[in-house]
Amino acid sequence: MDSPIPGSQPFGSPMDIAGVREAILRQPFEPFVIRLADGRAMPVRHREFVAVTSQRVLIGFEDDSWAILEPLLIVSFESMPPKGKGGNGSQKRRPKT
Repeated sequence: MDSPIPGSQPFGSPMDIAGVREAILRQPFEPFVIRLADGRAMPVRHREFVAVTSQRVLIGFEDDSWAILEPLLIVSFESMPPKGKGGNGSQKRRPKT
């Protein structure tokens, strides 16, 4: 499958439960954003933060909050920009002055 392009639907169409399953099973996993009809953006940073049932999508967030999505409201999937260098949250040391 082609590499994702920001603003596109890189994980297939239609944007439904099958599309979410395809996105979370992708190897290697690539973080993505689910855009909803009301304009909200739901970031999916790890596949472990998503549960898919036959009729709903549950997304957990790093702050322990969660959202249950109605698949009919999903309008697009977008690739998530990669984190900066280091990606582990470490900060660069400042030179001593």
